[in-house]
Amino acid sequence: MALRRPAGLTMDGLLLVHKPEGPTSHDVVARVRRIVGFSRVGHFGTLDPFASGLLLVGVGKATRLFPFLGTAEKSYEGRIRLGVATDTYDRTGAVTAETSPPSWPAIEAVRQAMNRFVGAFLQSPPPFSAKKFRGRRLYDYARRGTEVAPSPCPVKVRAFVLKSYSPPDIEFEVNCSSGTYVRSLAHDLGEALGCGAHLASLVRTAVGTYRLADARSLEDLAALAEDRRWPEALLPLAELLPHLPKLVLSARDADRVKNGRLVTASVPAETAGEADGPSSGAGPVRLFAPDGRLVALARPLPDGTTLAPFLVLV
Repeated sequence: MALRRPAGLTMDGLLLVHKPEGPTSHDVVARVRRIVGFSRVGHFGTLDPFASGLLLVGVGKATRLFPFLGTAEKSYEGRIRLGVATDTYDRTGAVTAETSPPSWPAIEAVRQAMNRFVGAFLQSPPPFSAKKFRGRRLYDYARRGTEVAPSPCPVKVRAFVLKSYSPPDIEFEVNCSSGTYVRSLAHDLGEALGCGAHLASLVRTAVGTYRLADARSLEDLAALAEDRRWPEALLPLAELLPHLPKLVLSARDADRVKNGRLVTASVPAETAGEADGPSSGAGPVRLFAPDGRLVALARPLPDGTTLAPFLVLV
């Protein structure tokens, strides 16, 4: 059942959705659109169809926060199966190599190999991925049997932890930067161990400060929509990006910001040292109207007293 929104109700915020195995992230977004009765819906950070877990879904103006929510670090739990390599680097692909070694790698050898993938390094994306090479998706080349050599991308893995080992299966946890392919980690680990491997299962447990434990299933959201209680699941704009400093403006300055104009204000001290570019001044600040609405994100200029809005949300 699609929700009929009450007249005049604003739907701007974030839904924490527990994506099941099977549907694509786009499928989940389409389902959410039908549930909430609102077309301006998008997700932050794709999950492969065979994977499950936390999918951040923005509604309304929250979809404009992709540069912040879409690039947050991710955490996963999963299982890697040794001895079998596939063309997709996961369980859905065709087997490209299979080995039956007389003995599997010792647990300490597995830990040492996993530790080699902790830190910052360049990672090659899987052949079957949406990364672009010369204007086309890599999976387009792979489906045609055309081999290409895209440039590896910088990634950062903060932790790659062995939870349990029952050969040929490795249960693991990983915390990594946005853009890291866990499928590639599994494939490359198999290469490092000399027996091949693929990603057998994957669950995303966190995106930035958001946790899977707080997510709702599509069925839960649909039930809330039936009872017109969907706002219970929506995190409003004012609660998003809590790691960014908050500044409450006067009504006059809030009106100026709505028109993209500069304002003079006392810049929160916690922005110091958060510069995201040599000429951008300190890090972003959330600007609020006196009534508590998030009106914009702004960057302090080098003078330390002028705020330049770069994302207006009203």
